[in-house]
Amino acid sequence: MLGFLIRRLPFWVREPLLIVVGSVFGVRIMYLAVRDHDRVAFGIGAVFLVFTAVRVHSVVRALQARRKRKAAASAEGAAVDAAAQPQAEAPPQPRPRHGTAPGPSPAAAEKEHNAWAQAATAVGVFGAIAGTIWLLPHVMPSDDDTARPASCSSEEREKLPKVYRERPEALTGYELCEALNRHDLARLLGTPGETATTASGTSNTAPLTDGKVARPEAEVMFDTYTVNISATYGKRSVAQDVKVRKIGGEEDVRTATVLGRPAVFSSEHTIKFEIDLGSGGPVQQGPLARTLSVALDRNDRGGNYDITVWSESGALPDDSVLRDIAEKILPSLPARAT
Repeated sequence: MLGFLIRRLPFWVREPLLIVVGSVFGVRIMYLAVRDHDRVAFGIGAVFLVFTAVRVHSVVRALQARRKRKAAASAEGAAVDAAAQPQAEAPPQPRPRHGTAPGPSPAAAEKEHNAWAQAATAVGVFGAIAGTIWLLPHVMPSDDDTARPASCSSEEREKLPKVYRERPEALTGYELCEALNRHDLARLLGTPGETATTASGTSNTAPLTDGKVARPEAEVMFDTYTVNISATYGKRSVAQDVKVRKIGGEEDVRTATVLGRPAVFSSEHTIKFEIDLGSGGPVQQGPLARTLSVALDRNDRGGNYDITVWSESGALPDDSVLRDIAEKILPSLPARAT
């Protein structure tokens, strides 16, 4: 139906319309093909541009034919006027000098002029298309610039475990996620050009506590690093945790003070779940993670926040990065948690 309507349009309306549509679609598809390295899209864009070039050629030929008709009509009118007037003796024409060729006739000059005009038009059209393709990546924002960071999934609408009602100061996973998913988190990690791909929070309880200890957590994932924050509302203090780690012979344990509270840096391997019948089992040792544990209060009366960072490659940021994240996030938590 659309093709029938287009064919019904006058030539001087239909052809410019098809040229504009073909140019826009062709340039856009070619831009996407170059950006995404897609050969199929490149071929489709080339078809649109060839289609547009054919239409431009048709319009140029129609303009030339129109000019020729006007020139012929003018010549015929001049001949009729000349026949109506009395014949006058033609003035003698100067003979060309020996060794010089006669100049080009007006018809040949006009033909040469039309050829140069057509060539200039074709060069201009293809130059404009090529220039547009070259400029598009510079003037149009890329998907990486306009991509929005992941938002936290709303878990607060779900029914919380009973322990959260008994401890009103306990945060939910959603609240932790909102605090962790900062616009400057990637910059704090040392990867300012990245955008969060996933962000989530859960309101769980600590394992082996029969649901009596609230332990909400949140996680934000980037292309390079993954950051996890959890809060444990138990009775074990950070000082007791340091003693347990030293007794267990853990290495790379370093005590510190963050926001005036006792803290400790530690390292531990993550757990990797993989379903592979050829491997030793679905649970394997994952990449190393670095954790900063900070007491809930200055007096270290029990409970702590854990901020953990890891990457699939095994690379870890400096401990100063975890400190910076803690100093940004913990003060932004709801007042009831501090």
